Amino acid sequence: MKKLESTWYNMALVLTLIAVVAGAALGYVNELTKGPIEQIKAQQLADGIKKVLNAQELKVEEPQTMEDGTVLYQTDKGTAIKASDPNAFGGTLTVLVGFDVKGVIQGYQVLETSETPGLGAKADTWFQTGGKGCIVGVNPAEKNLTVKKDGGEVDAITASTITSRAFLRCVNKAYAALAGKYTDADSGATKQNDNK
Repeated sequence: MKKLESTWYNMALVLTLIAVVAGAALGYVNELTKGPIEQIKAQQLADGIKKVLNAQELKVEEPQTMEDGTVLYQTDKGTAIKASDPNAFGGTLTVLVGFDVKGVIQGYQVLETSETPGLGAKADTWFQTGGKGCIVGVNPAEKNLTVKKDGGEVDAITASTITSRAFLRCVNKAYAALAGKYTDADSGATKQNDNK
């Protein structure tokens, strides 16, 4: 086989051919894995709803998506709410928070995070029962769920204040959706009193 002459035209032609083949291969693999990835995410969400509401079996109504992207999953055991904050240290942080009928946090699960392992990634355990910043069993209407550094009542993850703030904004955003009103994510959420 004759070797191609090393000209700009030949190099551009070969690089274009390689790019087209690589792009087609990536597109094919993406289509191949799209379905299974969606199934895994759906199963993780279903398991997460059970976990944050401390229930083995529950009936989930049709999800309700709010204008800000928050999603409410009403069940016979309480409400699970998925909220995101794009301003975490590593990018977007998505948290699923479970509330009972009185607005008390039953549990939470971090669904998506790009936080630093060993630091911000500790959000999945730091705010759980027994953790230093425990929010489980708390009603956001009765406690200021912001970090102590900002005048709140929650211990931030050591060396991860930005992640802690983003996590608590997600929780407050979820509670605001539950309470039926929207608040500035930085101000925290308080229950609206309609009996004026």
